Amino acid sequence: MDRFQEMQVFVRIAERRSFSQASEDLQIPRATVTNLIKRMEKRLGARLLERTTRQVRLTHDGEAYYRRCVRLLADLEEADGAFLNTAPKGLLRVNAQGTLARVFVVPGLPAFLARYPDIVLHLGEDDRLVDLVREGVDCVLRAGTLQDSSLVGRQIALMPQVTVASPAYLERHGVPASLDDLANHLAVDYLSSSTGRSLPLDFMVDGRNVLLRPAAVVSVTGAELYASAALAGLGLVQVPRYRVEDDLAAGRLTVVLPDMPPAPMPVSVLYPQNRQVSARVRVFSLWLAELFGQAFAQTMPVR
Repeated sequence: MDRFQEMQVFVRIAERRSFSQASEDLQIPRATVTNLIKRMEKRLGARLLERTTRQVRLTHDGEAYYRRCVRLLADLEEADGAFLNTAPKGLLRVNAQGTLARVFVVPGLPAFLARYPDIVLHLGEDDRLVDLVREGVDCVLRAGTLQDSSLVGRQIALMPQVTVASPAYLERHGVPASLDDLANHLAVDYLSSSTGRSLPLDFMVDGRNVLLRPAAVVSVTGAELYASAALAGLGLVQVPRYRVEDDLAAGRLTVVLPDMPPAPMPVSVLYPQNRQVSARVRVFSLWLAELFGQAFAQTMPVR
């Protein structure tokens, strides 16, 4: 096994904090992984990893060596792609919000995999914050304003949003004709996964954002629950229009204050800021920009 392969194994152990998980990811026997690290540490004359029965942590020397290995491996992959003119290949681990994955990404995957047949895709579904390095994820697809400063990426689309309520709710509380009317209305509070605080309702009025917090008796932490609460008549919610298009067409939900819609919701591809973007992540990000560009009028290309 050459030095670059050794570095690849070391980096995966450091990021997964587990010999076993690194072994599974790279499809290398656990004993080989263990012996490889022992040889590396002996050759370098430094201890790179602290091992306990519960976890594996980088030592001070290991942190420095890890940063160098990440840069070298990224440079090697980029050089191979540039000079050998090879198509991206290997395992690509992606995590996406559930509705984005189901509605947009999965239906388009046959075309992506036909274009890049040497990529093996592992797609996970989550609304929670994901530790990309710890969990071995290459990039995430998320909607909404981004709070995690450890991640960088590109905005690939802007999704139109609407304020909606059920007909039963509007029968009880009336149809609001202005923002002042919302003082007599209820909202379903959506709790931010990053802060735990409820997000205000957002209205675009004469080109500026107006944030309001109507009273609420129900708060939720998931996108599916949020839409379901509106269908149950529990209050006003603001969601991307694509998510409730069928409910609007069937009359199960009604758009309110259509002349003052929420600001469009950004969709972004994100990856760790301390890592050079691999060819696999780059082509996947570009493909997602194309995919969402076909679905929404307002898009921003990935560079």
